Amino acid sequence: MRKLSILAVGLVLGVSGVGTAQAQDAELLEALRSGGHVGLMRHSTAPGSDDPPRFRLGECETQRNLSEGGRAQAAEIGSRLRASGITQARVFSSLWCRCLHTAELLGLGAVEELASLNSLVNYRREGSAMIRETRAWILEQDLSTPTILVTHQINIGALLRRYPAEGEIVVVRPTPSGGLDVVGTISAPFVD
Repeated sequence: MRKLSILAVGLVLGVSGVGTAQAQDAELLEALRSGGHVGLMRHSTAPGSDDPPRFRLGECETQRNLSEGGRAQAAEIGSRLRASGITQARVFSSLWCRCLHTAELLGLGAVEELASLNSLVNYRREGSAMIRETRAWILEQDLSTPTILVTHQINIGALLRRYPAEGEIVVVRPTPSGGLDVVGTISAPFVD
């Protein structure tokens, strides 16, 4: 009987945890929709780590790319954003194919390349300058329209000290003092 009670409590807590996460996601989506915030998104699921040695920008066949699940994940994230009222957004991306494809699959409008979002793994010497450039870029923007930056975990980590999973969106709010306050993270849908 005691095992059954513990199992029931665990199920209730698990279900309420899911409900809480969905409520938090809804609040963050509303913040992103209403303006004054930026979503920093890690690209969707791309199996493996790092790019092959022959990697070249502009040549997707030389890069680590989205899996079919990653493509479905990006499309689902776009559907979730549209269902929350974000039907159009300013979308900027790293020049890496996995980021560009994620940004395109969101289906929120034209995607613009932003070089400061490129993977810091390949720009170790320029990394600090790229992070400063990304921060300054965010602080200069008119955020009255939803704005999403699709980039890499290493970049988000260097900028915010947050390390999102593939497909997660970290929502930030610029501060008057020139900082970026992390409001929260919108969870990514699970993919196989």
